[in-house]
Amino acid sequence: MGSLSTWCRYIAHKLDYSLSISWKNYRRGQITNREISDVAWKNFLRGRLTYLLWNKGEEMAPTIAGKATLLVRKLPVADPTRVYVGDVVVLKHPEKQDNFLIRRLAAMEGYEMVSTDEKDDPFVLEKDECWVLADNERLKPKEANDSRTFGPVHMSDIVGRVLYCLRTAVDHGPVQNSHFSARVDSPVLEVELDVDEMTKNHKT
Repeated sequence: MGSLSTWCRYIAHKLDYSLSISWKNYRRGQITNREISDVAWKNFLRGRLTYLLWNKGEEMAPTIAGKATLLVRKLPVADPTRVYVGDVVVLKHPEKQDNFLIRRLAAMEGYEMVSTDEKDDPFVLEKDECWVLADNERLKPKEANDSRTFGPVHMSDIVGRVLYCLRTAVDHGPVQNSHFSARVDSPVLEVELDVDEMTKNHKT
């Protein structure tokens, strides 16, 4: 069930998410200013901060290898105060916005990027830009399908952070993210993680 401290932190995260997503919808013109509080309240009462996502590629091996069911935390807004270098994130594919990729956040705005190829000039990531990489070092850049292929990604394309990976009913565990995110996500993981549900929804 979790301690009182865990629940207080979880409720604070849920309130922050509800307000953030309502404000985001208002700014997009999807709801009116009169609807903001109602939508925020409904999200707070009914919504979850996580969802299940299916992975079948090898790009993130060994962190996430092969067919796996993932528990993903929703991120209504991705900025340097909510995501950190080292996080495993879910993002919209830069070239196919209906598709999603799972990659590790390797750098954010202000970072200087230097290529191993001397022909490439160094450059600095601009505001709201980030660089994502596959974990699988055995793959060539084109096979990895990450920023080495498609370049910097806009932070707004990040929609979630992977918290937990289930490969089989007996092979599962937390995904290694940055120290900051692990601490922030701990109450969410403790309250919303349901291994039985993930096993039931797991595809073989």
